Amino acid sequence: MSLPLPLYLLALAVFAMGTSEFMLAGLLPDLARDLGVGVGAAGALTSAFALGMVIGAPLMAVLARGRSGRGGLLVFVGVFLAAHVVGAVTESFTVLLLSRVAAALANAGFLALALTTATAMVPADRKARALAVLLGGTTVATVVGVPGGALLGALAGWRAAFWAVAALCVPAALGILWGVPAGRTERHALRAEFGVLRAPRLLRVLVLAALVNAATFGAFTFLAPVVTGPAGLGPAWVSVALVLFGAGSFAGVTAAGRLADRHAARVLAVGGPLLLAGWVGLAVLADRPAALLALLLVQGALAFALGGTLIARILYEAAGAPALAGAYATAALNVGAVAGPLLAATVLDRPTGPFLLAAGLVAAALAPAAVSGSRPGGPASTC
Repeated sequence: MSLPLPLYLLALAVFAMGTSEFMLAGLLPDLARDLGVGVGAAGALTSAFALGMVIGAPLMAVLARGRSGRGGLLVFVGVFLAAHVVGAVTESFTVLLLSRVAAALANAGFLALALTTATAMVPADRKARALAVLLGGTTVATVVGVPGGALLGALAGWRAAFWAVAALCVPAALGILWGVPAGRTERHALRAEFGVLRAPRLLRVLVLAALVNAATFGAFTFLAPVVTGPAGLGPAWVSVALVLFGAGSFAGVTAAGRLADRHAARVLAVGGPLLLAGWVGLAVLADRPAALLALLLVQGALAFALGGTLIARILYEAAGAPALAGAYATAALNVGAVAGPLLAATVLDRPTGPFLLAAGLVAAALAPAAVSGSRPGGPASTC
């Protein structure tokens, strides 16, 4: 049974948004120079985006309750597009910062609604495969969109990258208009939806997702100093390392989509210890380029296989909160995306510190299961 075409149209929008979220890493020096601010100050654009995602996921999901799923998705894509047009033409850093917050709110709302829309399009036993297609947009962004945005910025200036993201939103919006059903989302009582958060199994999976994503983003953010430091490779190899990690992440999300519906606990029980061992291995073998690059491919696959599986678990556990389930998953992932780099920045006295921190965060996620003897994320063998 093939998956519905609208899933791939949603993934196109997720690709555009994922490209925007990550592309600033290669554009900050040029952007800071053009707007007359320091690189450190320009880095606030990344933090503002991540915080906007955390706050925006539940807020936008609440606002979209009881409205047309297609209409909500179109509004979020439209706001995201407009924010990038404003960012591309402004001469003010403050305006650019506000446009990034607006883009993050739209991104959070879109992803929260898209997660629930995607799983509603398929039978219950194919949710993870649907999510794999959707999250594939993010992983392809790390492989293609981010390096492409950096290259476009180098050739035509950072504003061109913003224009390109805005342009990607147009076919995504047309695809949503054409392919996503116009029916309204069910309007459940907010108290009941928020009450689902008290479920211990859901809280456990939310914490696991935040910890695993914090480990991933903490290590990923500070990868360049390892490549050019202990590994002794030139700056050009940073892009190679990022692409390898991104390629692994796409493979991991795809594999998780085929396994997580029926074997989620097994994926977590096997993949979690392997992910922990891989972060330790990267810290130990960082001065060996071949081992470093090979492990980055593997770690990308493991990190996103576990992340994709945990998102599926969140949506299963939060089935009693259909309007906010996607928001819970989005918020958990972005709490990790905010906390990971902040924590990793405190251990930069040694280049491999973020890898060891990532290992510690994964160990913290696995510890309760090890103590109790249960599998990570719950005792069930399936979702």
